[in-house]
Amino acid sequence: MIVRTYYDILGVSRDATFEEITTAKNALAKIYHPDANVHKDIDTTALMQEILEAYRVLSDPEKRKEYNRDTFGETDRVFRTFKVGPEDGEEEEKTSFVTYWNTVNQLNDVLKKSLRLMEREAHKKTLPQRIFTKIGKAQKKEETFRGRQIAELSMKAVQYITVMKMSGIPMEYWNPDAMNWVLIRWGQKQSADYRVLFSRYDAFVEETKSGTERLRLKNQNRQFHHNLKKLLSYALEA
Repeated sequence: MIVRTYYDILGVSRDATFEEITTAKNALAKIYHPDANVHKDIDTTALMQEILEAYRVLSDPEKRKEYNRDTFGETDRVFRTFKVGPEDGEEEEKTSFVTYWNTVNQLNDVLKKSLRLMEREAHKKTLPQRIFTKIGKAQKKEETFRGRQIAELSMKAVQYITVMKMSGIPMEYWNPDAMNWVLIRWGQKQSADYRVLFSRYDAFVEETKSGTERLRLKNQNRQFHHNLKKLLSYALEA
């Protein structure tokens, strides 16, 4: 039985594109690089080596094919860019926490991009009508394109939310601070139940964070929920 694959290490699906694999590797390297954890008294050297080895193989098409053949018995595979659950006939495998960590990062990236687009659109709508008349069809075309971009981002957000809902991780933890903290501890013992680690994160925050820092985290979560609701509401109204 396959316990942990290179895909698990990077937290990507077996259908991941080269860009997704590279993005996952770069994001994990920032968290697991030994230099970033020296002050935490945590040695992540072995974990960083795993990440680099997984990337070395999966980023090379020929090595990836050979790895898939040796590991899964695959002769060929049609790659897709997103996968929520197992395909028909496939057994559901235990998902690596890295997958959920990556999903939260992608969800936050989608929110940032969509907020910038929505802010630009709101700004355009506040311009005097005479300016709209001058700009004419070019302005209308730009708004249509921007609207499509926001709609596409909202669909991605729904996909990521679905994955996170299936994970059983409460939305209050869908923030970089909590996810990064759990990722480091889970990396030390990957057989551990990451859900339990979130309760330990709560204790960590209570014991080590000041009242001001706890308030900041609370406000960040509130803003995240507000932004997510704003994006989904926009998609429904569009």
